[in-house]
Amino acid sequence: MIVIHHSPDCGTSRNVLDIIMDAGYQPVIIDYQKEGWTRAQLLALFATADLTPKTALRVSKSPAESLGLLKERT
Repeated sequence: MIVIHHSPDCGTSRNVLDIIMDAGYQPVIIDYQKEGWTRAQLLALFATADLTPKTALRVSKSPAESLGLLKERT
């Protein structure tokens, strides 16, 4: 199963969705701007991708800092 956390307003997100669908897959599409995120969801995704929030998240136009996701782990 393929899950895409999609933003219909984002050209990159639309392109990735097109690539997935052109490859013959019907992904589960989550419009994260409508659904929102929880801190726990984001941390689980980062752990799965072996990323840290600081390396994965954009800082501008993002709630990352207010969610406490940009602080270095100690």
